[in-house]
Amino acid sequence: MTVDTWFAVLPDGDVALPAVQDLRPRAARVIGHASGRPWLMGDWPDGRVTVAEAGTARLAVIGRCPVTAEELAVGLGRVRNVEEMERAVRGLAGSFHVAASIGRRVAVRGSASGVRRIHHARFGRATIGACRTDTLAALTEASFDEKALALRLLSAPPPYPLDSRSMWKGVETVRPHDCLFIEPDGQAHTRRWWTVPEPELPAAEGTHAVRQALEAAVESCTASGGTISSDLSGGMDSTSLCFLAARDGNARLVTMRWASHDASNDDTAWAERATAELPAADHVVSDVDQAPLWYSDLSHATDTGGEPGQWARDAARIAVLAQWMTDRGSRLHMTGGAADELFTALPQHLHDYVRSHPLAALARIRRQRAFLQGPLWPVLRGLADRSSFSQWLAAWADGLTGPVPSLAEAARALPLSWGTEQRMPVWATPDAVRTARDALREAATAGTEPLARQRGQHMALACVRAGALGTAQLDRLTSAKGLEYAAPFLDDCVVEAALSVRVAERNAPGRYKPVLVDALRPIVTATVLDRSTKGEYSTDFHHAVRRNRAALLDLCDSSVLARTGLIDATAFRAELLAVHPSPHGLADALDATLGCEIWLRGHATGCRRDATSCR
Repeated sequence: MTVDTWFAVLPDGDVALPAVQDLRPRAARVIGHASGRPWLMGDWPDGRVTVAEAGTARLAVIGRCPVTAEELAVGLGRVRNVEEMERAVRGLAGSFHVAASIGRRVAVRGSASGVRRIHHARFGRATIGACRTDTLAALTEASFDEKALALRLLSAPPPYPLDSRSMWKGVETVRPHDCLFIEPDGQAHTRRWWTVPEPELPAAEGTHAVRQALEAAVESCTASGGTISSDLSGGMDSTSLCFLAARDGNARLVTMRWASHDASNDDTAWAERATAELPAADHVVSDVDQAPLWYSDLSHATDTGGEPGQWARDAARIAVLAQWMTDRGSRLHMTGGAADELFTALPQHLHDYVRSHPLAALARIRRQRAFLQGPLWPVLRGLADRSSFSQWLAAWADGLTGPVPSLAEAARALPLSWGTEQRMPVWATPDAVRTARDALREAATAGTEPLARQRGQHMALACVRAGALGTAQLDRLTSAKGLEYAAPFLDDCVVEAALSVRVAERNAPGRYKPVLVDALRPIVTATVLDRSTKGEYSTDFHHAVRRNRAALLDLCDSSVLARTGLIDATAFRAELLAVHPSPHGLADALDATLGCEIWLRGHATGCRRDATSCR
C-alpha cells in the first residue's frame, strides 16, 4: 500500500476552522478532539496511528510502535494534563510522534533523535502543527527561504545549530528535544521534553541496557509479522540487525547487499560469512555490472518532505531497493545507520577525558598519534583549548572558505574542537557564503549552547541528529513506494542507552565498538563481532562520477541554483572536470549541492538573480 504520509495537528477551538476547511479536501483521515472538532488530519497507512481515550482525554502514538490502544489507555489514565503526556508513553519502543488533547489543550512532539520532527505555522489566528514542512507551506502558501537553501550548500542537512531552520518562510521547526503546546485560542509555545543523559554508566553496566534497547527496537520492526528486509553490507551494524531480526522470529527476513566495484573491499567477505550464519533468510545481492551507480538517473531524486535531500546520489538505488524488496513482500526495510556515532567515541572525547583521567587519556593519545603520525603541537593546542561552543561557532564562521584539508592532512589530524568545521564548496557564490557566515555568527552571538556539556557527547548527538534527518527523508522516499524505512539505532531507547555509557569507554585499546560488541555477544556470532575493519568506497565513487559525468555537467549547465545566484556554474563545472585523487571533500559538497539543485527544480520556477524568493 502506497500512501504519501502526513498529518497536521489542530487546536481545539473555532480558530482552527479555516485550516480545517483548507485541509479537508486533502485529508483522507480525521481524528477528533473530545469536542468533535478535528484534532489530527492527514493521510497514513493502516496501523500507523494508535489512539487511546480516557474520558475527554485523547492520546495518539503515530509511527512505528507496537503499543495497543488498551495499553496506551492505561498510560493515559496516569495523565492529568498535556504537560504530563510523557508519563503515558515512557518506555515505549520504536520511532514515533506523540500527540495529546487534554482539557482542550494540545501537545505534540517528535523523537529525541530527530527522525520524527514537528513543525508549526500560523494560519489565521491558529497555530497548526505538522510532521512535514511542505504540508504547512502548502497550507499557508509560503515561499521558500533562499537563505535557508544557502545553508544547505554547507551540508545537507545543515549542521547543528542550523539544522532547525525550515526551508519555508513562516514555517518553524521545533527542536527535537522540545514539545509544541497549542492553546484553544491558537497561541503556542514550546518546552523541553527530553534531555540528553549524562554519560555516567560504566561500559560493563551499559551493555545490558543497550542490548535490551536494540532488541526492543528490532522487535518494533518485526512485531506486525509478515516480511521485513534489511541491509546486510558486511558491516557490524546492519549485520547485527539481521541477527536480531532472525532471532526474533516474528517476521520473515530478506537481506540486501550492494556489490562493490572495489575487489579489495572486505565488506564482501564479511557479508558472505554472515549470510552463511543466516540460512533461513532470503539473501539478495546486486549484480555489480547491472545495479545503478551513484549519481545515476537523478530524476528519481524527488521530493523528500519539503527539504533538500542528502541522498541524491543514491536516488536510483533507492528506487531499485524499494522495488526489489516489495517484490519479495517486504513491508519495512532496516538500515544500520548511526551505530558509528553511538558506539565509537569520536576524537573530541579526548578533550574531556584528559581532564577527568589524564594518565589514561595521555596513553590513548600516544597510541593514536603513533598510528596517525601527525605533529604533536596541534594536539597539545587542541587539548589546551577552552573555547566555548559560541566561540567555536564564531571561529568556524571566520574560516568558512578556508582550504579543505587534504586526505593526508585529514588522516593525520586529531580533531578536538566542538565539531567538524565544514567548508562552503568552492563553487558557492560570495552571497551564499555570506549567508552561511551570518547564520553561524548569529548563533554565536545568541550564546547557543552545545547539545551536551562534554565535547564528545555533544559531537555524538550532533551526528545522530544529522543522520536522523537523512533517515526521515529516505523513509519518505521508500514509503511512497510501499516500503517503510527504519533505522533502529536511531530509536530513542537505543540513543538514550548508548549515550548513557561513559564516552571514553565507547572506545577501548585494540577493540572496535566494544559496547556494541559486548551487548550483542549472546546474540551475534563471533564471526561477525570479531571484525575490526570498515569498508571503504572511494573506488565506487570515482567509477560513478566517471560514468555519470556528462549528466552531472548537464545539470550544472542548466543549474537553477546558479540562476538564483547561490553557486558559480563555471567553478562547479571546473570541479566536476578536475582530477580528484580522493573523494575526500568533493563527495559531501557535491551531494549537498545536488540535493539543493534537485529540490529547487521541483519547488521553484522563474528564479532571478536578484530574487528573494522563487515562485
